[in-house]
Amino acid sequence: MLLDADNVYYRELNQQIRELVAKGETEFEIVNVRGQRYIADGLDGDLKFLIHGVPGQDMAAFMRGPTIRVEGNVQDGVANTMDEGLIVINGMAGDVVGYAMRGGKVLIKGDVGYRVGIHMKAYKEKFPVLVVGGKAGDFLGEYMAGGAIILLGMITGKPDAPICGRSMGTGMHGGVIYVRGEIPAEQLGPNLKVEPVDEEDMKLITENLEQFCKEFGVDLKAVLTEPFQRVKPFSHRPYGNLYVAC
Repeated sequence: MLLDADNVYYRELNQQIRELVAKGETEFEIVNVRGQRYIADGLDGDLKFLIHGVPGQDMAAFMRGPTIRVEGNVQDGVANTMDEGLIVINGMAGDVVGYAMRGGKVLIKGDVGYRVGIHMKAYKEKFPVLVVGGKAGDFLGEYMAGGAIILLGMITGKPDAPICGRSMGTGMHGGVIYVRGEIPAEQLGPNLKVEPVDEEDMKLITENLEQFCKEFGVDLKAVLTEPFQRVKPFSHRPYGNLYVAC
């Protein structure tokens, strides 16, 4: 189903999508997207979206199952509390990608903004994964509780910037962040440890990078020429003694 979003208010566009889903439509191509918010929010099932343009805030929030490919950049809040599904962004993404995400996968070809992956959490058999081909802003993985972030720092519009901004992993008490290459110590939040990856880590990293490289036409061998490091919290209660005596 081809939809033209040119000059269509976001509420009208989303209502049209929901009505078509209710009638049994499962595949959508949406053109001329210019900031329309909440696309595919809360949708369930085996639905497929191909989006041309720049979706607005909170695309795929609370989504449970659909696949979305965006041929362009996206604004803030993608995959907010997403439960399941796949999002492929052939461009850059804004702030707060994957907020409280508890399942599914987000693949971003380029750079991302601030507070990406905050409050991510694994839930039962669900394990959220976020792969960033470029660099990240401040507070990557803030208060992260589960899942994995893979940060490559390769496909970037900021060649002179560090791979991540300040305070990576601040408040992190679960999950893991994998970083390709060196991590500047001054960019890390407190109470974290940086370690070389092991065989199990590389299995998870490689599985996700194979999919990333296939989606974006990137050479997997080139990605794997640099070693990866693992960022994890020292404990699941890194700030517990600030509130209750240990």
